[in-house]
Amino acid sequence: MQITAKPNCPLDGFAPCRKLDCGWFIQLRGTHPNTGEPIDEWGCAMAWQPILMIETAQQQRQTGAALESLRNLLVRGPQAQIEPPYHAPLQEIGTCD
Repeated sequence: MQITAKPNCPLDGFAPCRKLDCGWFIQLRGTHPNTGEPIDEWGCAMAWQPILMIETAQQQRQTGAALESLRNLLVRGPQAQIEPPYHAPLQEIGTCD
């Protein structure tokens, strides 16, 4: 079952939405986080607010995880440095005459 909200504005006494005549009617562009499909939709900034808050929380979690990984590398100190790859000693090859 699909539920659709009535296009009335709670900020304007529940009058019908003025769409492009309203300063809060905005366009959002980006990619859908689950499907990767492009999104290009118009809507009320107040209606978009919960979606944008969820996206902000997701970005904060990813930033926290990256920061924790960096912290773990720094805590390990010099012993955690990556060893350079092993290179066999160079051997002299005869000269061409």
